[in-house]
Amino acid sequence: MSIIIVDDNATNQLIIKAILNKAGYEDLKAASSAIELYSLLDIESDSAAESNVDLILMDMMMPEIDGLEACKTILQVERYKDVPIIFVTALGDSSKMAEALDAGASDYVMKPINKMELLARIRSALRLKREIDWHKERDKQVKFKLELAKKVQRNVLSQPINDENIAISAVYQPSSELAGDFYAWYRIDDSRYGVILLDMMGHGIASSLVCMYISSVLKDTITRITKPNLVVQELNRYMNQLYKKEELLNYYFTAIYLVLDTDKRTVEYVNAGHPPGKALIGDQVTLLTEGCCAVGLFETIEIRQGMISYEDHMKIVLYTDGLSESMGDNGEDKLNLLVEQLSGSESAEPAAIVRDFISGQNSDNQKDDICLVMIAAK
Repeated sequence: MSIIIVDDNATNQLIIKAILNKAGYEDLKAASSAIELYSLLDIESDSAAESNVDLILMDMMMPEIDGLEACKTILQVERYKDVPIIFVTALGDSSKMAEALDAGASDYVMKPINKMELLARIRSALRLKREIDWHKERDKQVKFKLELAKKVQRNVLSQPINDENIAISAVYQPSSELAGDFYAWYRIDDSRYGVILLDMMGHGIASSLVCMYISSVLKDTITRITKPNLVVQELNRYMNQLYKKEELLNYYFTAIYLVLDTDKRTVEYVNAGHPPGKALIGDQVTLLTEGCCAVGLFETIEIRQGMISYEDHMKIVLYTDGLSESMGDNGEDKLNLLVEQLSGSESAEPAAIVRDFISGQNSDNQKDDICLVMIAAK
């Protein structure tokens, strides 16, 4: 344990050192003033290194800079903000003691020093420091694991397609490290493509784990079953496998799943409680509304499958509710304006248009994941 003794009286330094040495504390440093302490701690440095001190024992009355000011200055430095400071003082003024605690001190000991009291207060402060250090280390490990999970989550998202038949791409702006929105698309055969956009209930670790669970079965489900109503039925079965009667929380997600056939020029789809996607065919906008309730709410669900046809070019815009919510008042009108901009763009990649549009809608206050999928049939 590294302890720094700060006292302008050399005799007091020696007494405290002797007490601590006899109690088994060997890593001791001394400073005669706050300025010397600042130098020892190198508080002017911008280093992000961890603190190399576990406890500071500091006199309250010192020349130039008193203990109260020194305490405040040290605790304002990020790497020292959790270091316990115990004042060792001859002042018996209760208001001064209250001022010391308000300044961030952990404790205080009165002079003349009572050895047993000093050691007890040191042990108490060091126990607290160990507890704080343990939590900081644990938080660091959790942060590392969350960063790894975030990378895994991003890597399972589908990559853009732009071939002779179709162009599919997405804009994804999660509100936190781990998101509850997910999208995927798969080529079923030479002319058919299965596309899904889903929005899992909630945010954070739990929602992202359920997302990953669903993503692990999506490819097989979509390419094996293909029909939108049957695919959604199968996903509902998977979601119900997570449900336990003793748990109050039942996970569910909204989604739009569609199969686009570039030979037949048709789109079959199911909207499972999701914001309606918009199909842009010529000057007409068709809302993708046919479907069912959210997936996972009930053991069995009744599903209506919708279908639209097109003759020439067509674009489909799918999005999660985080997009319309990010637009604030008149969100639906603003969303229609965005869709209009996307429909008029010849670019197969809508990301720039969407990001520019979102940035102009005060998205600094984004509370939900934002995701948009753009499909263009050629």
